[in-house]
Amino acid sequence: MSPPRLIKTHLPIQLVPVGFWENKCKVIYVARNAKDNLVSYYHFDRMNKTQPEPGSLDEYIYKFMKGDVGWGSWYDHVKGYWENREKRNILYLFYEDMKENPQRAVERIKQYLDLSVTDDVIARIVEHTSFKVMKDNPMTNYTFIPKSILDHSISPFMRKGEVGDWVNHFSASHLKIFDEDYERQMKMANIPFRTNL
Repeated sequence: MSPPRLIKTHLPIQLVPVGFWENKCKVIYVARNAKDNLVSYYHFDRMNKTQPEPGSLDEYIYKFMKGDVGWGSWYDHVKGYWENREKRNILYLFYEDMKENPQRAVERIKQYLDLSVTDDVIARIVEHTSFKVMKDNPMTNYTFIPKSILDHSISPFMRKGEVGDWVNHFSASHLKIFDEDYERQMKMANIPFRTNL
């Protein structure tokens, strides 16, 4: 493809090829709070037939805390990009902020990419990237992928997209264990995650 080119990846920062940074490529990184990420990833692993069976949510919480999930540790992933955001030209966005004010997020991306876009185009981007619209779009909900790979009868790929849904999944004992582990793993990071709006 002729420039500008776009790559979508889940790679942790240490696996991004060095040439990517040498060529001063721009990165838009979207991070979601750990609790909602865990719940979303659990349901994704349930329906994703290319991943190992996730087991029960009880078991999955421990796997998540240890980083024994696809793409490794959530903690290492979010901290790696956060720590490198200024020296590596990374626009670090939070899912919760995007849900709270999608237009502001699109404006930030426009500014970061140094684009000249009309207000009408921004409004259309906000509409087409809303959870409701994406949930009904086969190109974003992945319903075109065979059931042998993504089984939507177990859980849809675009499930809820809510901030704070973790409260419907975590028991009091889960919460205590998870919060203690989170505090230990994130104590030096100072990343301003929000778990509700």
